[in-house]
Amino acid sequence: QVQLVESGGGLVQAGGSLRLSCAASGSGFRINFMEWYREAPGKQREWVAQITTGGSTYYADSVRGRFTISRDNGKNTVYLQMNSLKPEDTAVYYCRTNYRTLQYWGQGTQVTVSS
Repeated sequence: QVQLVESGGGLVQAGGSLRLSCAASGSGFRINFMEWYREAPGKQREWVAQITTGGSTYYADSVRGRFTISRDNGKNTVYLQMNSLKPEDTAVYYCRTNYRTLQYWGQGTQVTVSS
């Protein structure tokens, strides 16, 4: 069993920054592969960013150059640094991982960007 807990969301003005955290716990589980998704009101959940076991990172076109995904193995935590935020970044942000053929999601953290 794996638990993922996101934090760091909030209200920020356009152009501002936030850093989201996804803390993982569970017997024997160590973060390697992790993704961030987001779901805006009335829209489908969309993929935002990924960090692989080897540390490679990938981003959706809409956030590339503004968002950075990183991992702290010692804290078993993944981060999403979000800079130059835009109102269209407003959404609930979720982290997701796979472990032993199952996928796990966090509960989500709300990010609201005002114009």
